[in-house]
Amino acid sequence: MSRILLGLCLVAGHVSSLRAAEAPAKPTAEQKEGIVTLSCASEGVMIRYTIDGSDAGPKSGPYLAPIALPSGGVIKARAFTADRKTGSELLELKVNPQSDAPKLPSTLVPCTQDRDFPTYDWAVRHAAVTKLIQERQPELVFIGDSITQMFGGEPHDRGQPGTAIWDKHYGHRKVGNLGYGYDYLENTLWRLQHGELDGAKAKVVVVHIGTNNAHKNSAVDIVAGILAILHEINRSQPEAKIILMGIFPRGPKPDATREKLAAINKQLAGLDGKENVHFVDITPQFLTSEGLITREIMGDYLHPSAAGYKIWAEAIEPIIAETLGDAPVK
Repeated sequence: MSRILLGLCLVAGHVSSLRAAEAPAKPTAEQKEGIVTLSCASEGVMIRYTIDGSDAGPKSGPYLAPIALPSGGVIKARAFTADRKTGSELLELKVNPQSDAPKLPSTLVPCTQDRDFPTYDWAVRHAAVTKLIQERQPELVFIGDSITQMFGGEPHDRGQPGTAIWDKHYGHRKVGNLGYGYDYLENTLWRLQHGELDGAKAKVVVVHIGTNNAHKNSAVDIVAGILAILHEINRSQPEAKIILMGIFPRGPKPDATREKLAAINKQLAGLDGKENVHFVDITPQFLTSEGLITREIMGDYLHPSAAGYKIWAEAIEPIIAETLGDAPVK
């Protein structure tokens, strides 16, 4: 090969490499009555956005549907290549509040997330779970964050220390796990408003959610977010009994976060017997007599171990068996 031809090949290869790494086009937006629709001229990209004022990065929430911001706010968005390594210029859009819209806490503004990537891909799990629920039409559904996701069940997209307990109690039942690592209340609310539960034929829905909001939202706003989730469950599955779990304790010893969770649980207890809700608080069963959490029960003082999941499963088994009309697991 001549030097000229070799040089042309090297230049061509360099140009091809540059093209492969070219940044996607900057997203564009249209807004109407507090609803924002994003799009991008580049193909094969994922738009990622934020509504909390932070920059949009490769682990920001994926844009999967128009964004509702009736109270107004700021959307920041970038388009990213499939490998998430190359992003577009930033789109920053101010959304004016609707004249009659009340100011809402973040727990009531549905949005997506992908904070736990690459442990799992939030959008991929949403598609897989929605499909599974539609096909299986489960009678028993669990909804929550990573504490629920790590209990067991499909899709198997992260470690699940509770698998043996899950299989023992629910392997013979039509069950679905709607737990997502790192979900805030507003992320779970988005999933329920976008059909994730609609394919179920639920007789029992178990809910444990809210611990991830503990460091960024007030107790009042966390309760409001949980109420919104309960409303969506009743909308989608009006015949289902809802087992609402008190938020599990966290941290090795009593502290301000524990006190906040206890205050939330006290408010949630008032929902017992209302709108299909059966409230269950198993906080004392996770603690020693001195109020400590041991690594035997929660290895990281947040996520239950197999022993912790056993406590949870056994606490709700009588309610589940009675409602489903089958024999209790012993």
